[in-house]
Amino acid sequence: MTPTRRVASSNGVASPNGVTSPSVLRRMNATEVLRHAWSADALTASDLIALTGLTRSTVIGVCDELIDRGWLRVLADARSTGDYRTGRPARRYALDVRAGHVVGVDAGQHHMTAVVADLRGHVVGRVARRIDPAGSSGDRRLAVSRLVDDVLLESGVDPVDVLAIALGVPAPANAEGRSPNEVGADFWTHMNPDFVGLFAARGWMVVVENDANLAAVAEAAATAPAASAGDARALSFVTLLAGERFGAGFVLDGSLVRGSRGAAGEMRLLDLVQGVESADGIGAVLRESVRLARSLRTIPAGSPLNGLPDDELEAPAVLAAADAGDATALRLVERAAERLGRVCAVLSGMLDVDRIVVAGALAPSIGLLLERTTPWLSHFTHRDAPEVVASTLGDQVVTLGAVERAVAHVREHAFDLTVGG
Repeated sequence: MTPTRRVASSNGVASPNGVTSPSVLRRMNATEVLRHAWSADALTASDLIALTGLTRSTVIGVCDELIDRGWLRVLADARSTGDYRTGRPARRYALDVRAGHVVGVDAGQHHMTAVVADLRGHVVGRVARRIDPAGSSGDRRLAVSRLVDDVLLESGVDPVDVLAIALGVPAPANAEGRSPNEVGADFWTHMNPDFVGLFAARGWMVVVENDANLAAVAEAAATAPAASAGDARALSFVTLLAGERFGAGFVLDGSLVRGSRGAAGEMRLLDLVQGVESADGIGAVLRESVRLARSLRTIPAGSPLNGLPDDELEAPAVLAAADAGDATALRLVERAAERLGRVCAVLSGMLDVDRIVVAGALAPSIGLLLERTTPWLSHFTHRDAPEVVASTLGDQVVTLGAVERAVAHVREHAFDLTVGG
């Protein structure tokens, strides 16, 4: 594909008498047609007339312009597909999903994952690797840059075909993708060392967002049919990342709540919650608990946890041992369940939600932990306890949310781009 060309938007304005200028009207019409094309496999001019209320001449003119801009393509007519019976076959239009690609990145503290997807969000490549959490900001920038280069190479996608990249970071991020300074610490800016500038230099549109917010975006997309049906639990819920640190994404009445600095789901307030007292997540708590138990020699000789190398004494090993009935692991899981119950009670009480989705790499392994959490949550809440469930998206939840966000950003700015030519 030839390099993507950025073009200036049509900045027409309303005239003093309140009449919308032709350039603005054309942009509005094109945006509406493209909105419908994005979610349909194929559309005829008659389909678009019915969906938009525009005249046939306007629809055909808009479609011709979107074809010229590289967004739409003309499909084989109904006669060639066997659907045509009599009369003149209708021209059929479709979004050209090959017109560009997006990149989604989960830039975690210990692990990073990057994916490439087409304009419908279908993932065509994925690369993941561990990183040194003690590395410098420059190391993080270099690691993310190399990861993105590698996933593009693995996917066979030329960098010039990338329209947007969205990155999830374990830090708040404002509307410009910048993380605020912390009082007495630089963790947030270290986790987000100007990723906007890094990838804007490549000529891509860049979105940087808190990773829990992107997880919530992914969960919202997964439950969209239930939300459309009016299921209140799908319209208002909390997505809780619970690996190394707790982070929350809030969807209330169908909208993501970010806050003025993107810090609405920042969980430092847990420092003040009795029985929790830190934002350390399930992964970190179980790891440190089992390693402390080994150092104190309180793990029985027959426990499967006793025979593991130190670097394998992680949360997944504890959860697997608990599932197998190991007494030490069950004790640690029960303690983590009480702590998680307190966290969920705080979130439910503040936000009045009936559903909390625990997400991230540990989600497929926490069935027993959530079973043990429910009684604690009922004890800590002063109304019906919320439903606490494990995400079905596993360790892909942040990258899937990043792809959703990147595609949405392309859709919002599609008229400012000419692709494929």
